[in-house]
Amino acid sequence: MAITAGVTVVNTEIVASVNTESLVQASQYKNGRFFNTKIFEQPGLAKTFEIFKRYFTEPAKDKIPLKVVPVEQVSRAQLEALPDNDLHFIKLGHSSILLKVYGEYWLLAPVFSERASPFSFLGPKRFHQTPIALDELPEIDKVLISHNHYDHLDKASIKKLVAKTKQFLVPLGVEADLQKWGVSPEKIIRFDWWQELKTESALIAFTPTQHFSGRGIGDGNNTLWGSWMIKTNAGSIYFSGDSGYFDGFKQIGEKYGPFDIALIETGAYDDDWADIHMTPEQSVQAHLDLKGQVMVPVHNGTFDLAFHSWYDPLERVTVAARQSGALLLTPVFGQPISLSALDIHVETNTKWWRKLMPEVQSSASDKLASPQI
Repeated sequence: MAITAGVTVVNTEIVASVNTESLVQASQYKNGRFFNTKIFEQPGLAKTFEIFKRYFTEPAKDKIPLKVVPVEQVSRAQLEALPDNDLHFIKLGHSSILLKVYGEYWLLAPVFSERASPFSFLGPKRFHQTPIALDELPEIDKVLISHNHYDHLDKASIKKLVAKTKQFLVPLGVEADLQKWGVSPEKIIRFDWWQELKTESALIAFTPTQHFSGRGIGDGNNTLWGSWMIKTNAGSIYFSGDSGYFDGFKQIGEKYGPFDIALIETGAYDDDWADIHMTPEQSVQAHLDLKGQVMVPVHNGTFDLAFHSWYDPLERVTVAARQSGALLLTPVFGQPISLSALDIHVETNTKWWRKLMPEVQSSASDKLASPQI
């Protein structure tokens, strides 16, 4: 029997121990708050007001698609037809990913609500529907949460997933919200950075990022944030969550790389919050640091969360990947990707967003980026 922070592992049987270990013992917890390894200035009231003012004064350009975003609808029968001896993933929108891991269904950052917001009538609204409705999903073995922001942890989705999910894997502190939403403590496993969990089919690790947490006034950094690493015999996946660029990517790459697929945050960046969200060029560098083989940009194409155009992340990451020699995969939402056929997926990859861009912008972008491999 091995005991780690918040989890007891006994012959691959996992027992959550949410209330038996104080957060004070966590690696990144001090004076009632979690913190990053790098110290940088947190936005104060004046900076927050300045950013808020920008939303009302800065000209908006191409913030939402004016044409229908392509989505491949996925049925439960299609999911069941995916071979159980492989690792598959499907982009559902923004950072939400459905995995099929040796026959088990796992969800990363499931957000099925119409808005990434505490309100049903206000806040960033979806550009497109999800490829499969939450109610149509099969039984879920694991839900993995990177941090508690509204575009990564959706209360309505969690409440609907309670009845059909076996385990919820969360950063330290997030268990409190899940329990308020109806998840029993026995279903919750909480993680500190670098903590690992072994299952019959995979090794899972919760790894560092440079970000922050909070869902309301006064709860800033009360819970931890991070990324997820999943290794199986069929291949390995890294899921970045949200992060600014930092040397932690190299540490993760050295410890767990290489990765067949790196799902890297590429979107919602701005100079006003450069420490907590990467530019597309930094996202590509993070992919290289991680020793990723194929990069899949996520955190884009679903919600308007910054001042850049909705297609800017995909355009810039395409150019950056070409210039660095990185392999880029930009599947349509709902398109199943199997690790055993990764070469074919990369060869047949398309720039789906180009047909939705204004003609002038699309023409200019064609001159910058060479055809996809």
